[in-house]
Amino acid sequence: MSLPARALSDLRVVDCSRLIAGGVLATMLADLGADVLKVENPRGGDPIRTWSKSLGELWWKVYGRGKRSITLNLTKPEGQALLKRLAGTADVLIENYVPGTFEKWGLGWDALSLANPRLVMVRVSGWGQDGPYRDRPGFGTMVEAMTGFAATTGPADSPTLPSFPMADMVAAQAGAVAVLAALHHRDRISGRGQMIDLPLYEPLLAILGPHALEYRAHGIVRERIGNRSHNASPRGTYKTRDGKWVALSASTPASADAMFKALGIGHLLADPHFATNDARIANGEAVDQALALAIGKRSREEIVGLFETEGLTAAPVYDIADIMEDPHFKARRTFVEVPDPELGTVTMTAPTPRLSETPGKVRWAGPALGAHNREVYAGELGLSDAELQKLKADGII
Repeated sequence: MSLPARALSDLRVVDCSRLIAGGVLATMLADLGADVLKVENPRGGDPIRTWSKSLGELWWKVYGRGKRSITLNLTKPEGQALLKRLAGTADVLIENYVPGTFEKWGLGWDALSLANPRLVMVRVSGWGQDGPYRDRPGFGTMVEAMTGFAATTGPADSPTLPSFPMADMVAAQAGAVAVLAALHHRDRISGRGQMIDLPLYEPLLAILGPHALEYRAHGIVRERIGNRSHNASPRGTYKTRDGKWVALSASTPASADAMFKALGIGHLLADPHFATNDARIANGEAVDQALALAIGKRSREEIVGLFETEGLTAAPVYDIADIMEDPHFKARRTFVEVPDPELGTVTMTAPTPRLSETPGKVRWAGPALGAHNREVYAGELGLSDAELQKLKADGII
């Protein structure tokens, strides 16, 4: 029985990025079958390998999965020449250096597209390839602050940053779509590749919704209201009797009425502060206090069971320990166990989204630094043993 085909098994990707955004973009392509060559500096490799002294190795196993690792010093002319050769064999090249760095190395878009007119080049940065901020540091924290995300997230007295690299992850998702669009245009329309300018800030700004229109049309500046919603009430997280939490949302007036009645506080609907959706939004603190009191009398299991019986919207607030034990996630195989020569077996999320005919697959966990040097340089570029030894001795690979 043959294995299922993979959607991108005919694509070759050269991943020169570091850390999260470009790396996750390449990981998504690798999950779908692309041959991804991860290009790393021979002195330490991708910083994510050692980002955390205790956890960096585990992060790399996830973000380096399905890729072949080769080492290459791009600051040296010999390394730059080798990258040009690799780009000549590639469909996609990803980089996330400070704008202008690849031009300084003779590896800019003009040079690489001349060498390979079918190449799609993804250029990840914090602020884009032009504009007054192009040279600023491109870390996600800065982007999360300056896009309005932090200003509209968290309690009223404190802008809140996400606890994970959100801007990078959102950019990776947007970048994957852009890559596939550029490849489609190349293969079906123009025959030529193109350059993708992917700053971290623009995809994050885009998912925040119509804030710009609200401001231009009505002067509205969204304020932080914690877990509440500007559009419907009640909505939030509430602590249960057993010290756990549930999240709930009443997106329509009818569901709000049913929620109050199910919790035994239906009499409050006669109060003008609770009677309508607009009133509940305006009196969010009072709504939260009433719900917190009612929910705090029951366990999390009781609340979730009650809401399921009544057809209302509530869910337990999970941590990773809860997630790993949930029967739904187990049944859908949301996590996969991947063999690894260094750690034995590692657990990570399965490829997503799921394709019915060409499903993604985690072929292997993040490999050792330079594990595929000989396979690529000798087997695919035809370098001799003597050339490989000299390149290694000179610090090129």
